[in-house]
Amino acid sequence: MYDAHPMTAWRTLLGDYPTTRALRRGTLASPTLLLAFEDVRVPNKAFKRVVRDLEFDVAEIALMTYLMARSRGVPLRLLPVVIFGRNPLPYLVCAATRRVRPGDLGGCRIGVRAYTTTTAVWIRALLTEVCGVEFDRAAWTTVEEGHVAGVTEPATVVRDPSADLVAMLREGALDAIIVDPVPDEPWCVPVVEDADAMYGAWRQRSGACMVNHVVAVRESLARDEAAMQELFRLFRESRDLGGQAAASMAAPPGLDANRRNLEVAIAAAQAQHLLAQPLTVDDIVTDAMASLR
Repeated sequence: MYDAHPMTAWRTLLGDYPTTRALRRGTLASPTLLLAFEDVRVPNKAFKRVVRDLEFDVAEIALMTYLMARSRGVPLRLLPVVIFGRNPLPYLVCAATRRVRPGDLGGCRIGVRAYTTTTAVWIRALLTEVCGVEFDRAAWTTVEEGHVAGVTEPATVVRDPSADLVAMLREGALDAIIVDPVPDEPWCVPVVEDADAMYGAWRQRSGACMVNHVVAVRESLARDEAAMQELFRLFRESRDLGGQAAASMAAPPGLDANRRNLEVAIAAAQAQHLLAQPLTVDDIVTDAMASLR
């Protein structure tokens, strides 16, 4: 067990999910490794602070945000645990009266909060592979810049901070949007009608699942083997305490269990020109993290 100084607490950003609930709510704690949780209701609102300002010692982070940051030398390493992963396709929707099919998307006007969100990257990767969609031809409307500084977006991306993507879709100013939560209204329907079947077939072929949020650790701390073992224990046990709900939303912890997932994610980010330099799985962990099981 890691013997931290009793007065030292690691500043931590972590949301409340089945995988993290025991840890986040204090049901599970370490007597020696102290985590001071930041009062942020929606963690993704603080992801810029994670990768630009380096405010946190331990932080939940979107996987694509992490990969983009790491490829630009941001001193964070990846603890091999998954907060949650999911099928991204249900979050791509269109208007029922102006139905869009997956094969049509290359020529569409698509709205998304930010071009580099992990869900958007996964949707582009999956539909390019499965349906041959040429997203380079799509016109993108975004509301926010990405979390990572220095990422160049395609010329087809236009940012409008005042845009209401749902209203634009309803009114016909956009053909499709990627949005979470999806409006629970009859006029809003999924672009991919058989989303579960398409994602399931992709998982079977690729041998991977699409990871959304992971855990980053300040690099200066991530080399301490004992500390990483204790931190990993906390996340592993929190997932176990989350029961079936946690098991269904996250791959098992450990680098061996997630290596293929990470390889596929890196390949998707590279194919979409989001990385400043090539990465491998071994580039994003320390030796102390690689051995965690």
